[in-house]
Amino acid sequence: MSQIPNNSATLEWPAKYNEVPKEVFERADLWPKELENIFYGAEWHPIVHQSEIPNIGDYKAADLGEIPVFAVRGEDNKIRIFQNACTHRGTTLVTESLGNKTEFECPYHRWLFSPEGELVGCPNSREFTPDFDKKNFSLPTFRTEEFCGLYFITMSETVAPLKEYLGENFYEPLSRILGGDGRLKFIGYQKVHYDCNWKAYCDNDGYHAPLLHLAFKMLNWQGGKGVQNVSENGHLSFESELKIPDDITALKDASILDFKGTETSTGSIVQMQFPLTVYSKHMDMLNIRYAFPKGPKGIEVHYAYFTHEDDDDEMIAHRIRQSSNLLGPSGLISMEDASVFSRIDKGNKTPGMAIFQKGVKDEYQLELQVGQNDESGNLPRWEHYRKLMGFKRAEA
Repeated sequence: MSQIPNNSATLEWPAKYNEVPKEVFERADLWPKELENIFYGAEWHPIVHQSEIPNIGDYKAADLGEIPVFAVRGEDNKIRIFQNACTHRGTTLVTESLGNKTEFECPYHRWLFSPEGELVGCPNSREFTPDFDKKNFSLPTFRTEEFCGLYFITMSETVAPLKEYLGENFYEPLSRILGGDGRLKFIGYQKVHYDCNWKAYCDNDGYHAPLLHLAFKMLNWQGGKGVQNVSENGHLSFESELKIPDDITALKDASILDFKGTETSTGSIVQMQFPLTVYSKHMDMLNIRYAFPKGPKGIEVHYAYFTHEDDDDEMIAHRIRQSSNLLGPSGLISMEDASVFSRIDKGNKTPGMAIFQKGVKDEYQLELQVGQNDESGNLPRWEHYRKLMGFKRAEA
């Protein structure tokens, strides 16, 4: 299902697998091709967790590339995801990010749609074309799958079913981030705009964390054993132990670092689903980072936080405190990210290559077995991107 013509933008990719052309972050002419081949291609994109729209008529707006969409819980309690456009002349139906409606009315000509997407009313229909039938003007939906209460969409008819697409090394830890059973309660969002290309935002790695984020040093926080799993289609999954010192002098109240939820994690699970969604269970924080590129420059990230339905009041309060205060956009651990994303974006205007080093064993071979803190885990993502974009690799 194509929304734009295929773009002819191209570039030559270097022969070495650990090199990425800096221009790939900066060239605006790549964006139409990225939309066509990635966002509208054979990938699954998470849109909403069921706990974000728990009541009949609740809806949430989002974007798939440049296509506006919205999810709504119908009268039958089912969640559906529609294109956010009236089937008459294309006016968007939903403008708020969250809300509740029993019907969705287009303001332009007052066409009216049910939460199930059916056209239920349109003024002056007796004067329409002779073969007009309301049944032919329902809101278009997407191919949709659900996993632990999280709903994904794709515009592809050929992409593998969701669990196969994610792979066991990804969907099993993801189930634990989503509470083990998907029975979550939505707390709220923090929303932030990063001044960088979407690929700079998601080109994150296991190498940088203790070096960039000063809180680890201030808290004398040591990482333990862990693994990094990568897949050929660009997904990364990190799981690691956390060793928190007993005496933390940098904080007046160190209870924010209490770790209670040992049943589903040894400390930290962080995942990046291609192309740009991040999931994390860091200590007791449950978080989905929905990310929406704003064209070739700028990306808006919605940090969604959750508790579990079985949590008591004390655990709910604890999760809320940890959520934004640890790994939110200005969290204790992650506040340096915004500055670095911007500096990466600026620095990549210089010519040449971004060259990966840590964990690279052979510059001319793609490695899927990587160490816990290797930056080479990003290279399968870049190779997947290169193939989807049709860029030819130079001869060695």
